Amino acid sequence: MANERFEMVAKTFQGLEEVLAEELRGLGALNVEPGKRMVSFEGDLEMLYRANLCCRTALRILKPIYKFIARNTDELYEYAKEFDWGSLMSPTSTFSIDTVAYSEEFSHSRFVTYRVKDAIVDWFKDRYGDDVRPGVRLQDADVMINVHIAGDRVTLSLDSSGESLHKRGYRVAQTEAPINEVLAAGIILRSGWRGDAPFVDPMCGSGTFLIEAALIAANINPGVYRKHFSFENWRDFDAELFDRLYNDDSQELEFKYKIYGADISPKAVEIAQKNIRSAGVGRMIELETKPLSAWTEAPEVSEEADPVLVTNPPYGERISAEDMDGLYELIGQKLKNVFKGYHAWIIGYKEEYFHRIGLSPSEKIPVLNGALECQLREYIIFEGDYKHFRSQGGRLREAEEKQAERLRELRERKERRRKDFQRERKEFHHADDDRRKLYDRDEQGRKKRFPRDERPFREKRSERREDRAEAPRNKLEERYSPRKWRDGDRRPDRRFGDDRRFDGERRFGDDRREAPSPENPLALRRNPAALKSITGKQPSLPVMRPRKGWRPAKEEE
Repeated sequence: MANERFEMVAKTFQGLEEVLAEELRGLGALNVEPGKRMVSFEGDLEMLYRANLCCRTALRILKPIYKFIARNTDELYEYAKEFDWGSLMSPTSTFSIDTVAYSEEFSHSRFVTYRVKDAIVDWFKDRYGDDVRPGVRLQDADVMINVHIAGDRVTLSLDSSGESLHKRGYRVAQTEAPINEVLAAGIILRSGWRGDAPFVDPMCGSGTFLIEAALIAANINPGVYRKHFSFENWRDFDAELFDRLYNDDSQELEFKYKIYGADISPKAVEIAQKNIRSAGVGRMIELETKPLSAWTEAPEVSEEADPVLVTNPPYGERISAEDMDGLYELIGQKLKNVFKGYHAWIIGYKEEYFHRIGLSPSEKIPVLNGALECQLREYIIFEGDYKHFRSQGGRLREAEEKQAERLRELRERKERRRKDFQRERKEFHHADDDRRKLYDRDEQGRKKRFPRDERPFREKRSERREDRAEAPRNKLEERYSPRKWRDGDRRPDRRFGDDRRFDGERRFGDDRREAPSPENPLALRRNPAALKSITGKQPSLPVMRPRKGWRPAKEEE
């Protein structure tokens, strides 16, 4: 069972999908496919444990267990109740349900959660009695179930992580609005820094960037600080395998440089120092209380690789400076005059503050920081003028080439996803009749199922195609088709609702004069002859201009 390969899904933030996919490939995952805020992949039980322990940019690792189509909450309940929940939990277990729904039919995720919960509870009641059922616990449940609905496609998964993986376990204190650990690690990995040059954060806050950079530089798994994963409660949990992976430090590296951090707030520096000690990476980090204006010299530039500056300045939302415009202007001045030769990565929220930096970014990446739609921008600080830098084949040119290559990869991946979606849709909608069932009521009024037909759905669909091919395109084709008319035949007229004789010579407009008058002559669009036949004299009211090809009927002698 440990070597059995199965599908998994790793959740992440928008903008970090490619970074997470690269991490999973490095761990040995198979069939890695980035999606929207997620990456799907395949592997065995060891890969599931490694993904939880080693992935720096994953929020949680899900294991899909059941997929089906449901068009309403009743079908959702019936299909969820079909699953063998006894294989995952016992009547004494506890479980929780987390629902994510992108569907017009399932617009209330809480109601979806209730229906799936009812299906699980009723499954146990039907087998063990009305008083025997697992309990629901919102925190620290034995089994955590994830419900994902896209349209009418439902996927039930086991959450192997438990608490979100951004909760590493080393943070013992925090400042106001600290950056998420997963987002911080993703930004550092996105910058290309791997510990081969100095790293600087001049506005470090609680030290999240500094600690995540140290873990990357020394190749320390972020999951070693956590006390518990949800998969440790599963029935197939392999404690020996997990202990071997958890205690394996053979991949750790020696960091040759330093990570430099500073902040204007002494309280923030004190908090960062506590977190650094808790993570055990103090030997790699130099921390001091220093405002950005006091930076007059940058740490040494490495010959092996370009040093990196990553920072998360205030946005003016939850944290604000007295002069936000002046702060961002100061950032630009320090980048141009102090941090020459650096690659600076700045995450921000408002466009007007980015303009204050006064530098052109080489790359803009949309990312979510909590509920804020932010941008991550790269600024390459070079010495000399821009023309000379480009002529020497500077990194901006490489960045442009990398961006073009990335766009090609995105287009190819989008096309692959489109084809995969069409294939999955066929599998769902062309399945055999065991997925296509009607509902009926039994004597007690409860829903029961019975097969629609003994033949597979695909076979019935092909028969309907043949019937449509033999039948006329529409019901009026044979009745009104000119190819069916013969001289002397009578045919219905769509304008007057009567039959007229067709002699094969007169045109459609000329033939109109022979149509008999209806019961109400006034209905013939103010026909002067009709009015004269009623009143005995020519009408004095103006009449409509005759249409082309129309002539009044001759009076009877």
